Amino acid sequence: MTTTVTGRVALITGGAGGIGRAVCRGFIARGIQCVLADYNQASLDAAVAELGPAATGVQIDLRDFGKLPDLLALVQERFGRLDILVNNAAITGTGHFEERSVENILGELNINLLSPIVLTRLAFPSLQRSGDGRVINTVSLGGIFPLPETGIYSATKFGLRGAMLCLGMDAERHGVKVGNVMPSATETPMLMREAIEGGNTLQFMDPPQQPEDVARQVMRMLDDPCLERYPRVSESWTVRLAMLVPNMLPKLIPLFRKKGVRGHARYLESLRRRGLVRVRDGQWELP
Repeated sequence: MTTTVTGRVALITGGAGGIGRAVCRGFIARGIQCVLADYNQASLDAAVAELGPAATGVQIDLRDFGKLPDLLALVQERFGRLDILVNNAAITGTGHFEERSVENILGELNINLLSPIVLTRLAFPSLQRSGDGRVINTVSLGGIFPLPETGIYSATKFGLRGAMLCLGMDAERHGVKVGNVMPSATETPMLMREAIEGGNTLQFMDPPQQPEDVARQVMRMLDDPCLERYPRVSESWTVRLAMLVPNMLPKLIPLFRKKGVRGHARYLESLRRRGLVRVRDGQWELP
């Protein structure tokens, strides 16, 4: 049954995760109906229960591009419109590049890069009809600054940033405002898993920010749209300056790694104190 609404409607991929849920809370506070698209049904159920009647959960595997038109059709059938698309879902693999399976690599490419581009293309007609359509992408500082052992993740974020910057610069023609939010390490279940599985320690040089820090920049995108926003502006200057001399990166990275190792140890201990991870038989694990 179609329920036409007068307020705005947003579709948020990865909506049941830490950043996605924080973004939904901000949207709902502004009277925006939220459709949360996520793979994990249990997390979706918990998110919808927390967020209330303004949230609708849809279980979907974003790697299955054939399901994306069905997702958008569901939004149209339920609400009769789509005003905001937030491409937020992402994964990151751990382990050495040469040890990862091709299937694993393709899965990361599909979720982080191809799915948001395809979904944006499919959503464009609805966003154009909105009259004030928005596409907001949770990219990453990893879309500017490459870190060792994150080659596939960096490839997806470099690519997504580039594609969406191009769309954003062409907004006068197509009428949809497109922008990127560029967070550094953010405390989400994905980051916690990276921390206990030996992910790149360089991202722990500073304490991770909170999902609400990222969500605030998404809200600013609604109020004052632009091509990019950064939760931590100082970090954006650091990485952009470093990229002016890419040939120096092999010499700079070891200087940062020691700080990252210390920060990683502090972060694991912080998670342990808060009961978010535990040690069993000498191994870190999620409860």
